Amino acid sequence: MTSAQKTSARVNAAPAETPTFPLNAWYAAAWSHEIEHALAPRTICGKEIVLYRRTDGAVAALENACWHRLLPLSLGWLQGDEVVCGYHGLVFDAGGRCTHMPAQETINPSACVRTYPVIERHRLVWIWPGDPALADPAEMPDFHWNDGTEWIGEGGTYYGLRCDYRLIVDNLMDLTHETYVHAGSIGHDAITAASFDVTHTDRTATVTRWMLGIDPPPFWARNLGKPGLVDRWQIITFQAPSVVVGDVGVAPVGTGAQQGDRSQGVNGCFLAAITPATATTCHYFWNFVRTFKKDDEALTRSINLAHVNAEGKGLYDQDVTVLEAQQRAIETHPRLPFYNLNIDAGALWARRMIDRLLADEAQRSAPAAAAE
Repeated sequence: MTSAQKTSARVNAAPAETPTFPLNAWYAAAWSHEIEHALAPRTICGKEIVLYRRTDGAVAALENACWHRLLPLSLGWLQGDEVVCGYHGLVFDAGGRCTHMPAQETINPSACVRTYPVIERHRLVWIWPGDPALADPAEMPDFHWNDGTEWIGEGGTYYGLRCDYRLIVDNLMDLTHETYVHAGSIGHDAITAASFDVTHTDRTATVTRWMLGIDPPPFWARNLGKPGLVDRWQIITFQAPSVVVGDVGVAPVGTGAQQGDRSQGVNGCFLAAITPATATTCHYFWNFVRTFKKDDEALTRSINLAHVNAEGKGLYDQDVTVLEAQQRAIETHPRLPFYNLNIDAGALWARRMIDRLLADEAQRSAPAAAAE
């Protein structure tokens, strides 16, 4: 390409959208129990992917487009551990290699579809949508609270939530919204009145808030089952780029919870693995787990329904209403940046880490782009 052609190409090219999510990261794609020996399509970070469980129990993840005419492979079917395209019958193995073409014996060696690294851990299936050579299992987010052993709880997923995944991160890193969005359950004026600390590492940011000697909000009063004032804690940790874990609970006032003795209180964790689908939609894998009344299955079910229920009035349903309305407002009245308050300190650290990952990814890909 001549210099003039390059200049023309730059002028005529549509402006590239600024990426909002890094590709080189592990993202939750499904609960383990959702992936069976059947084709399950997902959109992960703008990639169309089809998942299925092989007969040996491992999960395969392939690009959801046939090499031949791009029909989604999820419209085909499984033949053993291979995927048969529902259009012309091309067959692809779990490694993405074509093993059968109709009406010809010689298979084009370039006939393959992309595969994605997969790890199944903490009751979830995680996918690495970026460069497979960089898919390091050591970079898996810590989500051990979801294992179903020490902590008990049953969660769920909002698939195709209509908002930028970062809005959920913002929401969870600033729990003052509970006072207004979740009044009547976990909201409390003390949340907005209490001071908080923000700490960080290279890949995490943590917001710590203690509310000492307050009356407990309804949810915690009911589960503590003891009269009187309480000490309440909220310790929220973000793991870049999109996992948030909230250590929350209450204990009778002055019983040492802040010093580390929670034995007289009740402790829970909210878990959020947020996966971008597109720039303005995401999948929200959530759970609320606890260490109290672990054998009470009715309580497990009750807490699950309190978060998401058919009437759309659950705790997280309330968040979804706000988040999707916020996304619509952003699209109607675009302006950047947001105005920030002191309460946004944790969210700002999270966004800073996401931006750094994006910058690193752009820098890594820059030499290849310059060579074109």
